[in-house]
This record gives sequence, structure tokens and C-alpha cells, in this order.
Amino acid sequence: MVSEETVLENLKQIIDPEVGINIVDMGLIYGVDINDETVGITMTLTSPACPAGGQLVNGTQHVTQQLEGVDEVNIDVVWTPPWSPEMMTDDAKDELGIF
Repeated sequence: MVSEETVLENLKQIIDPEVGINIVDMGLIYGVDINDETVGITMTLTSPACPAGGQLVNGTQHVTQQLEGVDEVNIDVVWTPPWSPEMMTDDAKDELGIF
């Protein structure tokens, strides 16, 4: 069975093209739920009108589906709580000059 840590590390391959930061450090991944060979990912986008939304969701699906021990991936895009820059890791904030 795949671990949450492995899923999150692999999701760092997905870079938000508008910001240049991976979706994990951006704070877009709200949760990873693993049930045998099924991985559920709860995520959000920076806004409902995010032009890269489809790309980020599809990338999340693809990268996770490629992991050994994963047969099914379910992505749930949510808007609550709404994303804000405070959800970013300190490293991501530093890279963008947010203090």
C-alpha cells in the first residue's frame, strides 16, 4: 500500500504554471485518504476561475495513478476553506517574497 508521504512527495512534481511553486507547497492539497489501493485527494485551486485548474487536477490524477500499489485515484476539488497565501509553506512564501 502506498503511503500519504509518498503521494505528497510525488505531487510536488506538479508545478502551478502561474506561480512556479509545486501544489503541495502552495497549500492546494487539503488531504490524502488511502484505502487499500484507492487514493482520494482533496484539493483546491487558487480561485474557481484558475486558468490552470484543469492542468493541475489532471496532473494530480496522473502522477498519483502512476504510483506502485495505486489502482484508483479520486480527486475532490473543494472551495471550503478557500485558498489563501497563508496556506503556503514558509519556503514557498520566501520564494515569492511573502512575509
